[in-house]
Amino acid sequence: MQNTTFRFFKEQLARLAGGYKLDVPACPVKLNQNENPYDWPATLKQAVFEHVREQDWNRYPPFVPQEFTARVARYLNVDPTQVLVGNGSNELLYAIFVATLETGRKVVIPQPTFTLYKLLAELLGAQVITTGLGPDMQYDAAALETAARDASVVVLASPNNPTGSVINPMDLEHLVQTTSALWVVDEAYFEFHGETALELVRTCPNLVVLRTFSKAFATAGLRFGCMVCHPDALTMFAAAKLPYNLNIFTMAAVEVAIEHAVTLKGRLEEIKRERERVTRLLKASKGVHVYPSRANFLLFETDRNPRALWQSMVNRGVLTRDVSGYPGLGKALRVSIGRPEENDAFLKALEYAITEVPPEAKS
Repeated sequence: MQNTTFRFFKEQLARLAGGYKLDVPACPVKLNQNENPYDWPATLKQAVFEHVREQDWNRYPPFVPQEFTARVARYLNVDPTQVLVGNGSNELLYAIFVATLETGRKVVIPQPTFTLYKLLAELLGAQVITTGLGPDMQYDAAALETAARDASVVVLASPNNPTGSVINPMDLEHLVQTTSALWVVDEAYFEFHGETALELVRTCPNLVVLRTFSKAFATAGLRFGCMVCHPDALTMFAAAKLPYNLNIFTMAAVEVAIEHAVTLKGRLEEIKRERERVTRLLKASKGVHVYPSRANFLLFETDRNPRALWQSMVNRGVLTRDVSGYPGLGKALRVSIGRPEENDAFLKALEYAITEVPPEAKS
């Protein structure tokens, strides 16, 4: 009998399957996923356990978690009618795309950026336009404006991953107000930058802002994100979201996180200081070019083979991210900012790797 299994799948899946993957060899120093290097205090973890223990585990969570959403909205200083909560901001991005993209529609996704944007858009059959970042890895407002004229959606990460670049607030306001596309601004690294587009959402129905608690709040293992949009658009996006998408443990953890935000975010200034220190030392390293970053990671290039450099550092117990497969980043690696001793270990491992891996011949 002939095997017809692949007839069940979309044609584009054959080339997209395995498109989002990650090498994670075991290393004592893990600086590859832009995580907050500081875990929760045991007392706050216990507070979450106590909160969940009092709830009924045999019952579904609220179909619409209104009280929980209101707490998140108060923290963000927006109206609850603007907030949709999800199992990580990635789930909400998927809901946005499901609600807006289909075959024949265009989406602008400047490259290089977070690979999931393009993967999801192509899965839904949309045509992806990759303009919008210049050779210096900074946003090109004029190119974005031109590309947005016949696009349904534009997706910008600010700060952008993996480049660390940000969109100028005045440029963004102009772009949102003068085009009809839906602008999705992913602010996953907002707390390391400080500028937000939330205020624009109040008056612009074609703007959505995504936030996550994974980075600054150190809850990557708990998966929580939210989106803020115009109230008139929220119902439409909510229709594309799965029901009961948040479990009671995550909601309890987020409530504790908001209540103890000062404690959990108390290390942000140290992380930013470390970012600047590591940047200075990389700039002083011969043959290393580091890009300016407003996030908790740095993108850098050398004249060595990036994969060989990555492997050499792995051999010394330091895990970074090989991003040389991203468009325009053929020589690049990305390193998360960790604790001071972890950053020192990275700098030492990179120094050794540069002496071990010979420069590549210039073409």
